[in-house]
Amino acid sequence: MQSTETKPAAGFRTQLASLRDVRRGFVAEWAVTLILLLFGWSTLLQAYVIPSGSMQDSLLIGDHLLVDRLVYAPPGGLSSKLLPYRDVRRGDIIVFTSPVEPLTLVKRAIGVPGDHIRLMDKKLVLNGKPVDEPYALHIDPRIDPYRDNFPSNEAPLGLNPRASDMLAHDVVNGELVIPQGFIFAMGDNRENSNDSRYIGLIPRENIIGTPVVIYWSFDAPTEDLSNPNIGLDHIFDVITHFFTKTRWNRTFHFIRGYPLHS
Repeated sequence: MQSTETKPAAGFRTQLASLRDVRRGFVAEWAVTLILLLFGWSTLLQAYVIPSGSMQDSLLIGDHLLVDRLVYAPPGGLSSKLLPYRDVRRGDIIVFTSPVEPLTLVKRAIGVPGDHIRLMDKKLVLNGKPVDEPYALHIDPRIDPYRDNFPSNEAPLGLNPRASDMLAHDVVNGELVIPQGFIFAMGDNRENSNDSRYIGLIPRENIIGTPVVIYWSFDAPTEDLSNPNIGLDHIFDVITHFFTKTRWNRTFHFIRGYPLHS
């Protein structure tokens, strides 16, 4: 009798244990899935906001981007042969860590290793041939000797040491020759861009990726977006003007480079 009475209780406990196992398995599966999603988000994509007008009109102040961190192949290694990586191309819009200060910048790759670069009255000359740049914006009609005829004229006083070193070692016959392991980058807004003309060549390892899509564009001032801490004024601005200051025509707009051929 005793053994007969204890069988249902044991079976019930077994069912409870099985149910707990199922629940634990379900929770564990979703936990792993969420971890993988978060890892993939931080590894493959990175959110970035444009705080200045140096890439105008291709990218506007207040454009919120998703940056593809996987697209560019790391130099060498087996992964560059197995995964769909590629190297930086002329005309790509690139996101990189500034080599002179702790900032993330967005510019356009103009020259890759081996290229000969010069500007002649604001016009790009690539490997001896004038190049059409439909994305380039010129807001100042005046000609600045260094900025607009780079690198043939004397550099301005106070130029960053990295840029001075570039001019001293990488200029041949009035042209900048891009060395291995570096990229020459400029902003599309040529008169309002702190780029390779002023901070020197961009090391290949500093390049994070390329923007692929504008997921949101909001008309906000530079001072709101350049502040690392989100200010209450900006939060209030977004809440009260979300619909009127969102640039709906730019939201979910895909970003593509412009191929530059020499």
